[in-house]
Amino acid sequence: MSYLSTLYPAYAEIFLLVMVCVILIVDLFLTNPAKTLTYMLVQLTLLGCALITVLTHQPGVVHLFNNMFVDDLMSDVLKLLSYLTVSMVLVYSRHYLIVRGLFTGEFMVLTLFALLGMMVMISASHFLTLYMGLELLSLSLYAMVALQRDSAVSTEAAMKYFILGALASGLLLYGMSMLYGATGTLEVAAVSDAIQHGVQNKALLTFGLVFIVSGLAFKLGVVPFHMWVPDVYHGAPTAVTMLIGTAPKLAAFAFVMRILVEGLQPLMTHWSGMLVILAVLSMAVGNISAIAQTNLKRMLAYSTIAHMGFLLLGVLSGGIDGYGSAMFYAVTYVLMSLGAFGMIMLLSRAGFEADTLDDFKGLNQRSPWLAFMMLLLMFSMAGVPPTVGFYAKFSVLQAVIGAGHIPLAIIAVLFSFIGAFYYLRIVKLMYFDAPESHVPISMQPDSGLLISINGLAVLALGIMPGALMSVCAVAVQQSLLLQ
Repeated sequence: MSYLSTLYPAYAEIFLLVMVCVILIVDLFLTNPAKTLTYMLVQLTLLGCALITVLTHQPGVVHLFNNMFVDDLMSDVLKLLSYLTVSMVLVYSRHYLIVRGLFTGEFMVLTLFALLGMMVMISASHFLTLYMGLELLSLSLYAMVALQRDSAVSTEAAMKYFILGALASGLLLYGMSMLYGATGTLEVAAVSDAIQHGVQNKALLTFGLVFIVSGLAFKLGVVPFHMWVPDVYHGAPTAVTMLIGTAPKLAAFAFVMRILVEGLQPLMTHWSGMLVILAVLSMAVGNISAIAQTNLKRMLAYSTIAHMGFLLLGVLSGGIDGYGSAMFYAVTYVLMSLGAFGMIMLLSRAGFEADTLDDFKGLNQRSPWLAFMMLLLMFSMAGVPPTVGFYAKFSVLQAVIGAGHIPLAIIAVLFSFIGAFYYLRIVKLMYFDAPESHVPISMQPDSGLLISINGLAVLALGIMPGALMSVCAVAVQQSLLLQ
């Protein structure tokens, strides 16, 4: 019992793994196509994980498993947000998947395995633990993209994602092996100490850093490692696209913080220069390419690339302001993406995917409330006040200017103006164009309520952003021990 009591920082992960096994077995004996019991068990599991994470929180930084696992405020906040995000994904996608015969036990179990991978990534303090969490997440997502076996588009997207993902994992692993060769350790804190005290082979260390940044760039989906993002977003079922585009971004943020900020902080002058190039290219390619898209999922894919470029600006700014603004940006991006993909699924029906821009024509005439919710989400993504997207961009720009990167801030503002065009075009289509279809919009009560909460939360957090911004800043400060 004394040994079990020392495992309390990992209780949430242990509970989730046990419940995945239970759900897998229970689902075998269920014949109801709606999978109501399995769905309720999954939601209860997420609630249980949230309660355990809150109850086992301890002030300060707690290490476990020979310093391979860390429990701190940043990890707990990101885990709680991940549970909430996955829960919202399941609520939004339930009816959409039932209609298409995809709401199966496999979908929900793979979702929970992906969540477990995210939790391991968020709490990893060792390069091997980080890699294990990343692979668990990635393998789950590869399978989910290919879940619609009869769809050639989904199968092609899954193949591209798998092959490019394997290449990126190889780059990351190769970089880690070089770091190990240069420093003699894979423990995040020990790597930082070894670099500070000087290493013999500086060239090996630099090459390792380049490979690691390349692997991280792929996982974030930033230019020039962005090729998979539009194809996977477009080819996967919208429910899977929503999952890929939301919760893993929180884990990817933690991944960047653990590797670059905690482990490779002494090399900041090297990796911040690389992030400048990745950020500028991502904002340029993402925003300009999105203008040409007629498919909403592809447009959101390119907008994701641009948003990740903006997030990198916060990371390369450094300090509490920079890292706190990057975390705030990641959280607000996830909230906005949930609403945008949720709206696509709400407007979809059996045999029809509402994923082109023309499908949103005249939405105000068909449903004024849904049009208003989409307007709030698009305004937020464009960074229009008083939505939360404006304050997310503003906080990153403040950090960038505070770090002395004024030319970068000017470039970011210019590309934000370009990006505003394709978001506001959707608002124009909804309010000023005639609808192409007059089929009544039928919504499930739970998803209808959730889209309303989602849209209003974007507005409320924009009017009162202080609390969330403070949580992000304090979480980063306490976890990374910044002064």
